[in-house]
Amino acid sequence: MSKEALSVLASYFQKQLEILENIFQEIKPLRPLNENETVRTGYLLHNLYCAIEDLFLEVARTFENRVEDPARFHRDLLKRISLDIAGIRPSLISEKSYSLLDELRRFRHVFRHAYDYQLEPERVEHLQKKILAQWKLVQADLEAFRAFLVSQIQRNG
Repeated sequence: MSKEALSVLASYFQKQLEILENIFQEIKPLRPLNENETVRTGYLLHNLYCAIEDLFLEVARTFENRVEDPARFHRDLLKRISLDIAGIRPSLISEKSYSLLDELRRFRHVFRHAYDYQLEPERVEHLQKKILAQWKLVQADLEAFRAFLVSQIQRNG
């Protein structure tokens, strides 16, 4: 892996971490959700997953970790990113982060395709609380992978 490719990924990674933090901060205020707040919180949860998936996609592209089946792309990308690929890269997320992000991925799918579906405030609030309680796990995994990238850049330097 070239130093240039790793440096580009590290820069993109850092920018996505900032975006994720901004979205997370918007999700943070807990309050009873009325219809407008349910939709807004759902939108933010959707955006949180989309931003992290964009990050995963860049990592997969950089390390040539292709996902071939377009019908299962989102699920397969998340599975691939959780793998430790010997001699290539460590896993980007732990099993606990995988479980949380898979639930968020499923919500994103419902939100994105809910043309005639009313979001249930209780389900959105439950996911919001779960994300708030467990997001530190994801952040720790992302930070560990960022540190891996920095070490690889220094090693290739």
